[in-house]
Amino acid sequence: MNDHVAPRRPELVCPAGTPASLRTAVDAGADAVYCGLQNATNARNFPGLNFSPDELGKSVDYAHGRGAKVLLAVNTFPPAGQFQLWKDAIGIAASVAADAIIVADMGVAAYAAREYPQLRLHLSVQAGASSPEAIRFHCEEFNVRRVVLPRILTVAEIADIHRQIPCEIEAFVFGNIGMMAEGRCSLTNYVTGVSTNMDGVCSPAADVRYEEEADGTLTTRLGSFVIDRYGCGENGGYPTICKGRYSCSAQPEPYYAFEEPRSLNLSALLPDLMRAGVTALKIEGRQRSRAYVRSVVAAFRKAVDEIMTGKQPSLTDLIALTEGHKETQGAFQSKSWR
Repeated sequence: MNDHVAPRRPELVCPAGTPASLRTAVDAGADAVYCGLQNATNARNFPGLNFSPDELGKSVDYAHGRGAKVLLAVNTFPPAGQFQLWKDAIGIAASVAADAIIVADMGVAAYAAREYPQLRLHLSVQAGASSPEAIRFHCEEFNVRRVVLPRILTVAEIADIHRQIPCEIEAFVFGNIGMMAEGRCSLTNYVTGVSTNMDGVCSPAADVRYEEEADGTLTTRLGSFVIDRYGCGENGGYPTICKGRYSCSAQPEPYYAFEEPRSLNLSALLPDLMRAGVTALKIEGRQRSRAYVRSVVAAFRKAVDEIMTGKQPSLTDLIALTEGHKETQGAFQSKSWR
């Protein structure tokens, strides 16, 4: 693609774990805000987060009154015999005039396409669709209009996918990144019996323990497992198995066996992503604070606006908001990360 061709203006898609966070995101410049209901139909079903149907309706009105969209995540997988909850969520989205629902399960997608053909469907990253064939299947069968790509692809791979699919592309640009296949992590389930993908929690708070040792060392446990130890003044990461440090007989010194605690930050790649065909830039963090939402959304709003006027984007330093105060471009430039 010619680097001198002006890119299409992308939609800035931002997180909202509460109605207050949604208003913060909209006021900070979000083009669209994604959220979930207070039940198992969304993959961030944390206690104290998410929306009641009434709150969702009022939030949609707030967003629409300021030119922003609301996308409802209905992106978990219904267990056998419990499909009614997902049917109800889709009906609520339609009744409050949500701009789209984000789905992962094919049965949910089929029901929405059949019963609410006017409701726009986006394919969640939870669906794990990372090939043109998988994406085209969802577009042809369920009229999916946008796919959220997993965080395992290079910019060149995204451009190649864009040439082969008939729908829009949404890509994460800031927030959490892990080494597990999107929507397929089972480590938390193995340790706690609670599924990240089915129950919306990764390292549920009830299973996390912090124990201070006599020398000031802080030990982090998930269930019965020790997943890290931090010295005085050392920055700690979110207590997940995949970002813990471990030792073994072959390597007695603790090391990150899976992945270091760090956050994805693709601010330097925004023009490349836009030229590759990404039409929506996604910020992760429905479980994060309003201050986080305000700072990150405002920074990316400013950067996108600068790009569209031909300027070099100048993002505010966001390192203080990253996990472990470290950031990475992950697999987006190369596959050399581990």
